[in-house]
Amino acid sequence: MITDASRTPKQLKEAPMLAEQVKAGKLPPVEQRLPQEPLVLQPTNEVGKYGGNWRMAFTGPADKQNMERHNHDHLIYWDAKVETIVPNVAKGWEVQDGGKTIVIKLRKGMKWSDGQPFTADDILFWYEDLFLNDDLNPARASFMSIGGQFGTVEKIDDYTAAFKFAQPYYMFLDQIASLAVAGHMTEGWHAMGLWAPKHYMKQFHPRYTDMEILNQQAKAANFDNWASYFKDRNDTSHNVDCPTTAPWHYTAPITGSSTVMERNPYYFGVDTEGNQLPYIDRITWTLAENLEVANLRAIAGEYDLQVRHMDIAKLPAFKENEKKAGYTVGFWKWLHGADAGLFVNQNYDGDPEIARWLTNKDFRIALSLGIDRDQLNEVFWLGQGEPGGPAPAESTPFNAGPGSRKLHSTLDPKQANDILDKLGLQKGPDGIRMRTDGGGPLILTVTTVGAAFVNWTGISEMVAQQWLKNIGIKANVEQVERSLMTRRLNANELQIRVWSNDGSDNPFTYPPHAMAFSHDSGIGPASGDWFQSGGKLGKKPEGDLLKQLEDFEKAKGLPAEERVSVGQEINRLMAENVWIIGTVGVSPALLGIVIKKNNMGNVPDQVVGSTPGQTPGNARPEQFYFKA
Repeated sequence: MITDASRTPKQLKEAPMLAEQVKAGKLPPVEQRLPQEPLVLQPTNEVGKYGGNWRMAFTGPADKQNMERHNHDHLIYWDAKVETIVPNVAKGWEVQDGGKTIVIKLRKGMKWSDGQPFTADDILFWYEDLFLNDDLNPARASFMSIGGQFGTVEKIDDYTAAFKFAQPYYMFLDQIASLAVAGHMTEGWHAMGLWAPKHYMKQFHPRYTDMEILNQQAKAANFDNWASYFKDRNDTSHNVDCPTTAPWHYTAPITGSSTVMERNPYYFGVDTEGNQLPYIDRITWTLAENLEVANLRAIAGEYDLQVRHMDIAKLPAFKENEKKAGYTVGFWKWLHGADAGLFVNQNYDGDPEIARWLTNKDFRIALSLGIDRDQLNEVFWLGQGEPGGPAPAESTPFNAGPGSRKLHSTLDPKQANDILDKLGLQKGPDGIRMRTDGGGPLILTVTTVGAAFVNWTGISEMVAQQWLKNIGIKANVEQVERSLMTRRLNANELQIRVWSNDGSDNPFTYPPHAMAFSHDSGIGPASGDWFQSGGKLGKKPEGDLLKQLEDFEKAKGLPAEERVSVGQEINRLMAENVWIIGTVGVSPALLGIVIKKNNMGNVPDQVVGSTPGQTPGNARPEQFYFKA
């Protein structure tokens, strides 16, 4: 990325498909579409060529993170190594008043995808009319607060906005650069994302349109009220008329058997020779009903570049077909601890007996000691992963300390059975441990999704077999559709949810996979609601679960170098308490098996896998191109 304004290309160029629209009078010239100081990207290898249709797989409407990761419309963003914050939608920022004020500088002349100006009014609209609106945000997100006090947003001029806090808030920049806050395309669906297109969305807001009319419109569109309808209209994956600032925009709602995105003619980025990005005209995602379908299509060469939902267990088939199908297999390593983690819900209250054991640390340790991770690694990771607990790689700054990957995470059936015996969980005639309330066998429910990432269902079924054989614990594995899992998770209905804990290698930039941070946190969705609402909703956590959140709050006001030890403590508590039972991790399995057609250019050989960096977003897909 080139941040020196003096090196901004003087001559601008555009894609042929846009030049045709300019010639037909449907678009203004490229010079009028770009800001005065565009984002300038240094291509990975060379200046690319325009055109082409990038083919990929997706697994349904709940997989829209697939699209978002390629569009990364964050206000500020991370560099390719996810080490340094860099400009993106905003051209720059300043930290003032000892960390209490963060001034965001926008790009003069920047426009939304419909050609309307993008200004500080769009940030102020989000703050005043979305964030502070009780119908849209009854529980205000904690990233806008520190020390129990919410910050404010002020417009300085058309291209400058200031976020002001009562205390120093050095972590604010890390927060808004990452997935926890993200941008309008990613978070607009629930009225978050730091900005919204005021010129378009005000027609759906009661401050600008009569409430009775809005509720009538909502009812006609099958929504309960104006607020739910507003959120739907602010969701670019549902409403293709809603403008965006991302490199590509939806051409149809993400509901069918395929989803197409086309280049944003007003995208604010160029390459070093002044070519407006993106290079690629459109992206087509084709629905794959399950992992098997997606992987078979990839093996057959039907995808141009796929870095999501590729099964590491299919590596032999991928390699065997490389030459025939014209692709290359790559590996992008991730540093989180668990590609398949069993998130044990500390808030579950659907069955008092089950809840009693899920919240018992010794019981969780016994479950962890009953797992043969080496067997899992050989079968599902082909030996390419690192067996262990949920703690991140010890090479990461926020590692949980020496030996943390193995803490409570090596197979030891004798110790596990001794623990369960001491807890009073006796075995029945068939060897299955019994409930202590006289209700028969103790049976856990492990919930997975099928069409996603690694084979979580197969892994969970093997874990269930190991538990039954090694420690007499019976578990039923249920596979559900991803959006249903999310709804049940948010409603606190899951006992044990299987997911990765990606992002926990930096607990400050994607906290839900390390602590009970939000209702998306598998270890405590109700406690996450409590934290996000400032205690107004949900359930207050106790003990170390609360200490993690207190540490997170303390870290907000610390400069980056002083946050390291706090982050290490947060991850140590995660590993020590076994709220997440790890299996295998620190591997390319989750989102790092890369199937790349040989005619795809500027795709790096190595990328740091990162949820905060929205991989492959940190590789800047807008500069990928087709060589021929």
